[in-house]
Amino acid sequence: MVGQLTVIAEFETTSDTYDKFLEICTYDSERSVADEAGCHAFNVLTPQDEANTIVLVEIYEDRAAFETHLKTPHFGKFAETVKDLGIKERSVRFLTQRAP
Repeated sequence: MVGQLTVIAEFETTSDTYDKFLEICTYDSERSVADEAGCHAFNVLTPQDEANTIVLVEIYEDRAAFETHLKTPHFGKFAETVKDLGIKERSVRFLTQRAP
């Protein structure tokens, strides 16, 4: 749908934090799709050629739906884990779909 917001977030872990971070990303993904009407997709991806990298690709109805996501309990757990594990945020991109 034109106007949807896609968020692509890339994170760097360590061999010690990778599994725990992957676990919380999976939890956030599952809860987002199940609990948020405005979240249309949330994929957790791991590049084959980059150990310790996790990429999240999320699709929301619009920016307001993403802002709602940031206030959910599951996102709160995700944010806390990022902080506790010292996960490095490489980049976060916000893209708007302009054509079907």
